[in-house]
Amino acid sequence: MSDQLEDFATMFEASVQAKRLEEGERVEGRIVAIGPQVALVDVGRKGEAVMDIAELKNADGEFEFAVGDLVQAMVVSTSDALTLSRKLAGAAASDRQFEAAFQNGLPVEGKVEREVKGGYEVRIGRRRAFCPISQIDVRGANTPAHEGRVYQFRIIEYKEGGSNIVVSRRALLEDEQRANAGKVRDKIVPSAVMTGRVTSVREFGAFVDLGAGVQGLLHVSEMAWSRVPDPAEIVKAGDEITVKVLRVDEEKQRISLGLKQLSADPWSRVPEVYKVGQVRPGRVTRVTQFGAFVELEPGIEALAHASTFEPTGRPEGWADQVASGMTATFEILAIDPGQKRIGVALVPEAWGRAAGATGVRPGIVPGARLTGKVERHEKFGVFVFLAPGRTGVIPLSETGIAKEGDLRRAFPVGADVEVMVQEVDPSGRRIRLSAKAVMEAREADEVREWTERNAPPAEGLGTLADKLRAALKLPEN
Repeated sequence: MSDQLEDFATMFEASVQAKRLEEGERVEGRIVAIGPQVALVDVGRKGEAVMDIAELKNADGEFEFAVGDLVQAMVVSTSDALTLSRKLAGAAASDRQFEAAFQNGLPVEGKVEREVKGGYEVRIGRRRAFCPISQIDVRGANTPAHEGRVYQFRIIEYKEGGSNIVVSRRALLEDEQRANAGKVRDKIVPSAVMTGRVTSVREFGAFVDLGAGVQGLLHVSEMAWSRVPDPAEIVKAGDEITVKVLRVDEEKQRISLGLKQLSADPWSRVPEVYKVGQVRPGRVTRVTQFGAFVELEPGIEALAHASTFEPTGRPEGWADQVASGMTATFEILAIDPGQKRIGVALVPEAWGRAAGATGVRPGIVPGARLTGKVERHEKFGVFVFLAPGRTGVIPLSETGIAKEGDLRRAFPVGADVEVMVQEVDPSGRRIRLSAKAVMEAREADEVREWTERNAPPAEGLGTLADKLRAALKLPEN
């Protein structure tokens, strides 16, 4: 008997406590159980309040809350049991409850009925509300996507006893994004690989939504190992892509993403594939003031410096020898895998065919007589272009010009000059030349030819026979 009295007293006290809450009042409670149809919520009074489990699910039917979570809701009924709602819905909802939802910022359920000037007409309960076009979504409106849909809205204006109601779906979506952003940001750490959706493409790269509105920047330089002239060639708005997190700047709220890092860096195989002295085809990607960039393969770009081109005698005249988009043959002069640099030189077409067939370049060895082009003048001598990437110097003492002579007039820039190779260091980069040696060799050749041409014939049998014939006055035949 005492137990029954105690249970009755408990139920009575819970009922009294429940009646103290009024419809439309906002409460916070903790979910203690989730059943097939309703959830029990502890709101700090004896006896739990009930809530339809649909109130705990999102638009996709997935639970947003679990047992133990705190939930904010509105009291919609205190008659039979304390009934709560997170999403005030249904025709039975009273004007008083809608006003309470407006004052407490609680969501209400509404159906987008039709498009009107400047927005949409939305039915909530027995009332018609207006949703501005800017408030229907976080990214603006799309008429075919919204008409006929049932959404959750927040009442942002409630006037004239409910005759003038303005609602916003965007406000709830932004709240949801902010709530989820923290969870998403916890996953965004350097080296993390994530899936996102491209929101916009700009000249400098693309913005990618990683979830809950958290966006990162995929810079154009991080899209591919090869140069990307236009980001739109790689990604488009709406594309779902997998990216790697490169850097996270918490202070500036910036997230840097990479796409090329998910594939092997082609430079990793450069030491095995490329060697100095090789002759390879390449495509000129761009021409700058200091040289031409050449793509040897996707992701491997080399530089043909301006100094490696044949002199023309005109400032920047070397640029006439190349153009963006052209393909040609290039010799590899230097390789620095650590700095990702390869130096190349344009190979003349005729020599390129020979090199491609034999793999041998014209020899620059001591004693060789070569014809080059004057590249420039310095105080200590004259620089001569011998071959792509091969420039030698004629010291003043080897020019054959007197000290008071005009060196620039004798060796004009761009003019052909014949030289003799005197010395080449093991690297093949320091080449000592002599124009005087060529002149001396020419003089020696001329003297030899003159001597051979003017030397008296040696006496022989033929000359003795001629003398005997003359002495005997015999006919020649």
